[in-house]
Amino acid sequence: MDPTEPELPGDAQALRPPPIVPSEADTQGHSAGGDSGTMSRDTEVDMKEVELSELEPEKQPMAAAAEKNGLVKAKALAGGPEPEAAAKFTGLSKEELLAAAGGRGWARARAALLVLFWLGWLGMLAGAVAIIVRAPRCRPLPEQPWWHRGPLYYVGDAHAFQGGAGHLADLRERLDYLSALKVKGLVLGPIHKNRKDDLAGTDLQLIDSTLGSREDFDSLLLAAKKKSIHVVLDLTPNYQGQNSWFLPTQVNDTAAKVKEALSFWLEGGVDGFQVRDVEKLKDAPSFLAEWENITKSSSKDRLFIAGTNSSNMQQLLSLLESTQDVLLTSSYLSSPSPTGEHMKFLVNQYLNISAGRWCSWSVSQAGLLTSFVPSQLLRLYQLLLFTLPGTPVFSYGDELGLQAASLPGQPAQAPVMPWDTSSLPDASGSVGANMTVKSQSEDPASLLSLFRRLSDQRGKERSLLHGDFHALSAPPGLFSYVRHWDQNERFLVVLNFGDLRQSATLGASGLPATASLPPQANLLLSTHPGRKEGASLELGALSLEAHEGLLLHFPYEP
Repeated sequence: MDPTEPELPGDAQALRPPPIVPSEADTQGHSAGGDSGTMSRDTEVDMKEVELSELEPEKQPMAAAAEKNGLVKAKALAGGPEPEAAAKFTGLSKEELLAAAGGRGWARARAALLVLFWLGWLGMLAGAVAIIVRAPRCRPLPEQPWWHRGPLYYVGDAHAFQGGAGHLADLRERLDYLSALKVKGLVLGPIHKNRKDDLAGTDLQLIDSTLGSREDFDSLLLAAKKKSIHVVLDLTPNYQGQNSWFLPTQVNDTAAKVKEALSFWLEGGVDGFQVRDVEKLKDAPSFLAEWENITKSSSKDRLFIAGTNSSNMQQLLSLLESTQDVLLTSSYLSSPSPTGEHMKFLVNQYLNISAGRWCSWSVSQAGLLTSFVPSQLLRLYQLLLFTLPGTPVFSYGDELGLQAASLPGQPAQAPVMPWDTSSLPDASGSVGANMTVKSQSEDPASLLSLFRRLSDQRGKERSLLHGDFHALSAPPGLFSYVRHWDQNERFLVVLNFGDLRQSATLGASGLPATASLPPQANLLLSTHPGRKEGASLELGALSLEAHEGLLLHFPYEP
């Protein structure tokens, strides 16, 4: 081997062809040609090809299509012609595609597809229009301020409501309880400074120091707003005296103080006002109209409540004749011996005379339910107040069946709210451990649990919020009515005020066709235990226990 020749790897050496030894004739011919020390041109080419094949693949130059992985094909080594490179698919160019798309066949296909698309779209549009036209139109929802959407809760004595000891600052801790009751408005007070029967010593813009400070009240307002509870402030002037409005000769001075206080507390952020015993106020209708205008001047979302002890319908109407949106709490529904027939008369009369005016329902302007309603009818009254068209108004403790505290020979005092056994009065045996908020909250059959369920149901059902009211004919002792709104769930209320079990044969001749009674209705709740809630009841064979109330529901059927 030529020492100058580079050494090849073992594999390359194995492929090395044997050396070509020139023949004598070739040697002679070469010498004769005069090219000493060189090979013929053909032999030289063959040797270069052999050397090329022996090089490492990465060191070989790029060849034409006849080379693959740096190796020369056999045909090339043999001196044959190189094969043609494989043809590559490149597709149509943009110009060729445009030319093809402009053909007559493609144009017709596109036109056909476009026509089919628009025909389908127009068909769906026509179907949607037909459904909308044939469907019943939805009844527009009425405007509902906050006091239409839930009950009002009156706390007249902040000390008693706190369990006998507490201030306005402590009242914030009870806001979660009010939220659980779905209360929309807290009617508070009076809490202003009042020297008994002394107009000069009464300041409607100053908070009684025994209850707290202005800062405490502002903090309560802020905390209540965060929980969507509106605060209504009671401004009854002489609430600690004999006459709530002082002397008749002082009526103008008293009214002027009320007027100034309204503007003052509106700027302070309260959501409304209440005054009580307005039947004792000389020229009450004109004053109520003026105070309502002041209250509404800052916002229509402000409420004005007037309270009276009267239960006479004509007197009630005279108090409201000059106002537009004043709520009136009264003793209108209170009765020593209520019956189904009498309750039906009272409700129908009030709704008819009110002529579409939003109503409020209570048994007193400030007293407890237990002071006017027999204990066996407390559940019935809760069901009644929550399902009539209007705002139910309760005093604190009504949800528990709390009774007024009194000592022999002394007037009744505000009862202490029994939050738990630790807050029960030591000297009073009228409140048992089962009457506390804690114990009733844990009992699903308690009066408090019923109150919560009714308040929740009223707040989420349109038929109970603002639905139409239709009283049904019923046997003596029963009061029954239907609440319905547009295409929403309908509700049937049946109340037995009697002392005996009674069958309920209901007459629905006055109902509109869209609210007619079905053969069966589902039981939502009963004021008595033992009923299976959710059960389907035959309305033609319905019977109620003594003092039982039923709330049933059935779907809308066009």
